[in-house]
Amino acid sequence: MGTKSRTASYDKMVPDVRFNSLLVSKFINCLMHDGKKATATRIFYDAMELIQKRIPDVDPVEVFKAAIDNVKPALEVRSRRVGGANYQVPMQVKPQRQQSLSIRWLIIAIRSKAGRPTFQRLADELIAASRREGEAMSKREQTVKMAEANKAFSHFAW
Repeated sequence: MGTKSRTASYDKMVPDVRFNSLLVSKFINCLMHDGKKATATRIFYDAMELIQKRIPDVDPVEVFKAAIDNVKPALEVRSRRVGGANYQVPMQVKPQRQQSLSIRWLIIAIRSKAGRPTFQRLADELIAASRREGEAMSKREQTVKMAEANKAFSHFAW
């Protein structure tokens, strides 16, 4: 069996054809809607080409990886019931969940904006996140801020 994974998708995941990256493949799968993988793939690759045009001297996959890494949260709050009261307890985020959250937040940020083709919105959000800006980054900041504010309850984490 593979590494500690909950689903078969991690064991059976194949790298994408253009960049040979598992992370890109995972992102495309998360971007996919209604099983339309060809559409999701086209959106992602078009966004990569747009990033290449806007920032010619940088590899677009590096911009993508930087965006994912910047959006990853180190802390999050989890509800914990103690003695009849619910507390928001700050906890460390496991690496697998960090990646899942960052991908999810980027996709939510893309889908929340309207009026332009998805690949353009994706390119904009990835460039913004790689510069530590944008909607997905603000979501991360909110999450970390919430965890910092609830530090008083950290003794309930076990």
